[in-house]
Amino acid sequence: MIKQIFIGFWFLIGLTAFSQEIVSTLPLNLKKNRDVFQTVNSDKKEVTLFISDKTNVKAIQFDEKTQVIDSMSAERPNTKTYTNMIGYNLSDKNTRLFWSSNDYKNILSQLYDFKSRKTETKEFSLNLKDEKVLQKFSENDFFYVLTVIKNSNNFKLYVFDNDGNYIEKVINLRLFTFYESNNYISDLYGVFRENLLPFEAPFSLELINSENPSSLTAAAKKRKCYQEDKKIIITLDTNSEFTQIITIDLKDFTTTEKRIKTSNIEEERIFVNSNSFYSKSRLYQIKSSPKLFYFTIKDLEGNLVKEYVATSTQPIDFKNSEVSQQGGEFGGKRVLENSSQFIRKLNNLKAGITSYTTATNNVVTFGGVSAAQQTGLQAGLGQFGLIGALVSIAVYNPTLDSFNSYANRKVVKTEGLFDANGNHIKGDLEPLAFDKIRDFLEKNKDFSSQTLFKTDAYYLGYYDNKAKEYIVRKFID
Repeated sequence: MIKQIFIGFWFLIGLTAFSQEIVSTLPLNLKKNRDVFQTVNSDKKEVTLFISDKTNVKAIQFDEKTQVIDSMSAERPNTKTYTNMIGYNLSDKNTRLFWSSNDYKNILSQLYDFKSRKTETKEFSLNLKDEKVLQKFSENDFFYVLTVIKNSNNFKLYVFDNDGNYIEKVINLRLFTFYESNNYISDLYGVFRENLLPFEAPFSLELINSENPSSLTAAAKKRKCYQEDKKIIITLDTNSEFTQIITIDLKDFTTTEKRIKTSNIEEERIFVNSNSFYSKSRLYQIKSSPKLFYFTIKDLEGNLVKEYVATSTQPIDFKNSEVSQQGGEFGGKRVLENSSQFIRKLNNLKAGITSYTTATNNVVTFGGVSAAQQTGLQAGLGQFGLIGALVSIAVYNPTLDSFNSYANRKVVKTEGLFDANGNHIKGDLEPLAFDKIRDFLEKNKDFSSQTLFKTDAYYLGYYDNKAKEYIVRKFID
């Protein structure tokens, strides 16, 4: 018996080690003010990491086995003008990296030609006088900047091709009707202008990659967008009566609109909370009042696939994990014993729902989050405008940011497991790659310049400050 336990112990140790094996190590001496950005060639499953310090950019190419196949260095663009690495596109086997000024009016493209060992740059000036930048997208051969035009129903797309040129496309939505959260008719610009602070700023549009697990902090935003099959899908949940879905086809720039109604709750609007999450042509919606909670799965025609209900007296029989609360005025983590606590607390927070597809099923997370609570130091620095000077915002990696998105927030959540048809599956949840990555990051603090990307598995890249090495580890579900 002791021998069996001993063998089992070493089997688990080996399994854990394999789940986070080191696949690449590269000696690298980096200076301060480091940023990292990755580009992924989905067809070839090749990755290029761009690691920047205050003077240089190191481009490192990895093959489909995440082995280093090439690297080159170039001078970093003028730091006074170009502060952010914002996206990329692919040109043959080479990558074009895009930089921008803080206001996006100045754009620079930097083509890394690994054959000639040279870089080629182009500069662009965007006239954004009557526009607000909402989001940026990379779709292999193209890079896009999406704006909304002032006092109109129009988006505008700046489309950068693989030759380094760009065109402008106005996306006219004049045939669609938009509503603000108070149910007043508005225009598209008005929907994005609406102030949802302290949780959601005006003219914000959360970019979601539903191929990866998303945090509730991102999913609880009312204005979200997704990329799928050369389309941009924008969901608006500012009105609790429905989810409005705007789809922009990136091949011909045509648009479609769908309104998917939420569950009916006989309650005053101010006591109702709702949100949605899009994944693989399905819309996952939640809606709650102080004593009632609905979870529905619908297709994009609004047809109901599955509906689940919990009340203050009826248990949440479609969950697979405990209901937990972390953060808040009491700090720490505690388990909520009944559905009444969960529904009441969720309804008083910013509600969110996520869906993540594993090899066999869907893991759905329901819950709510608060706005971030500023510490005394942050509040003091904010008065003097110093927070931006202390926190690097040069590169935004929403997948990596999800690991610390619950810091200084109150979070209430639980998870459920469902099959492809939306049927609830009983049983325990298996650890995901993200759980292993989170555990690894919590135990290892002397790292910097982290990035996270997915090809055949999840890969965490980081700079080991002591060893002066850039390391890539592999994690699997």
